[in-house]
Order: sequence, then structure tokens, then C-alpha cells
Amino acid sequence: MSMGILLVAVFVASWAMTAGVRRYALARSIMDIPNARSSHQVPTPRGGGVAIVLGFLGCLPLAGVLGAVDGRSLLALLPAGALVAVIGFLDDHQHIPARWRLLGHFVAALWLLCWLGGVPALPVPWGTLDLGLMGDFLGLVFLVWLLNLYNFMDGIDGIAGLEAISVCLGGALCSWLVGAPQLVWLPLILGMAVAGFLVWNFPPARIFMGDAGSGFLGLILGGLALQAGSMASPLVWSWLILLGVFVVDATFTLIRRLMRGERVYEAHRSHAYQRASRRYGSHLRVSLTVTAINVLWLVPLALLVALGHVSGLLALIVAYAPLVLVVAHLGAGRPDEQEVS
Repeated sequence: MSMGILLVAVFVASWAMTAGVRRYALARSIMDIPNARSSHQVPTPRGGGVAIVLGFLGCLPLAGVLGAVDGRSLLALLPAGALVAVIGFLDDHQHIPARWRLLGHFVAALWLLCWLGGVPALPVPWGTLDLGLMGDFLGLVFLVWLLNLYNFMDGIDGIAGLEAISVCLGGALCSWLVGAPQLVWLPLILGMAVAGFLVWNFPPARIFMGDAGSGFLGLILGGLALQAGSMASPLVWSWLILLGVFVVDATFTLIRRLMRGERVYEAHRSHAYQRASRRYGSHLRVSLTVTAINVLWLVPLALLVALGHVSGLLALIVAYAPLVLVVAHLGAGRPDEQEVS
């Protein structure tokens, strides 16, 4: 079996499993019921992200046999991804207290970080930034935050899937252009697993991703960034740039809510993308706009960093600055009743 056939198989398997999960969710009444804090109006099955998890993790051993994935990456991604997915799956079915979810997230992130060798020294305009254990601690916090923010950002049809696909394709392209073909396959495998699910989640969605899928995607994307950085350190900056839309919206919203003393794990709909979907009355328009920002703005900057044409730190600032202005303009983090005029 070639890797091309394997990629097609992952897509088909994810598509078929999503259909199966949808039938299961309908039969068991595992539904997302709209409420005052929802961005939806129709009860919809949830938990479709399980197909992404099974498609990606199930493919990894085969990819390893084909030489597309090294043993260290398998040991890093399989247990960590499975743990986060199980926590999310259980939370989708029966609520788990936030402290226990967070503990599991830190365990999974620590496992991933250790097997990938920690946070690499990063190139900066004045030399190389190596924070040692402090850098590893910050990397651990970032992985847990990325895991959770991906869950927070999975609030309208198609947005989480389109984000993952565009980030994966951008990351794979960066790796290919810098002459690191061994880093190309994992993002492509993940992208194809997400694409199979997206067929069912594209607006108007027939099933939602659920915590099992969104948390899994956040952690694995962070792991792919670290894996890439361990072989070519500028690629960490490239991946951070590619993740810019989700990182900026979620972080800006979190900070604003913390400043008002709100419970950050309490459900809300004050993210910029949620406000935009209400303002323009369309999930599709917002999700496609996010994809366009990724493709037309963030991917080119990530490529420039990967190819060494611009400093990663400076490019990150350039990439994030207009995103901060946009989410601030849309009123990210304001109370729900304070709509953008």
C-alpha cells in the first residue's frame, strides 16, 4: 500500500465512521440542544469527532510500517491523543468536572512534550532563544491551552474542520519546501481524517464534532508543531502563525472575560467568530472567511518564515496584529447582550 492510497482510505473511513456515529447519536438521543448561549437553532447529533480520532490514530501504525512515521512520534501521539479523546468522549456523554478534565489534559500534554523532546530552541532576531525547563513549562501550558481553545472555537458549522485542514496543508507545505518530507505525512493524514468528517459538518451541519474531536485536534496540532520544530526550529513559528485565527480569537476572549471576573469554563457565545456569525447571519460565510484568512494571509507568512526570508517572531507579530484588531472590532469577550452595532 502506498501513502497515497492510505490517505484516500483515511478519508473514506472517516466519512463512513461519521455516518455511523451520527446514526448512533440519533438512536441514543445524544443531541446538542439549542439554548440561549448556542449558535444553532436546530437540535443536532454530536460526537462526530470520534471518526477523526479513530481515522487518524488507526492509520498511524500503518503509516509507521510504510516508513512515513517514526516510532518516537507514534509513542508520543497515540497515547496522548487517545487519552484526550476518551476524556472528551466521556464528557460528551456524562459531564466530567473541569478540574479532572484539566488534570487529564495536562497528563496527555506532558506525555506528548516528553516524547517529542520538549520545546526546541527558537530562532529570534537577536540569536537563539532557549528557555530550558521554563520553555518546556510554557510549552506544556500552551499545549493544554491549544487543546481547550480548539474546543471553545468549535461553535459554528465547519469552522473547526476547515481550520484544521488549512493548518495541516500549510504545515505540510512548509515542511516540503524546507526539504523535510518526513514531516509532510502526519499533517496530511490528519487533514484527510478531518475532511471525511467535514462532509457531514459542512454548513448546514448534520453532526457536530463534540469534545472528543475538538480537544484531540488541538493537542495533535500542537504536537505536530513541536515535532516539526524538533527537526527545523523555524517551523515552530510557522505553525504558530498558521494557528493564528483560533489562538488570537480564543486568547483575546479569555483575557477579556478574566478581566471581568467571569467563569471561563462557563458556556458563552462571545468569541469573535460567534459574534460575526450572528452579525452576518451565516455560519458558512464566517467559516469560509476564516479559511480565506488562513490561505491568503497566514500561509504565505508561514512559508516566508520556513524558507528563512523573515524572522519567525517578527512574522508572528505581523500575522497576529490585524487579527487582534478584527476580533476587538467584533467585540470578542464582551457580554452576550452587548452586540456589535
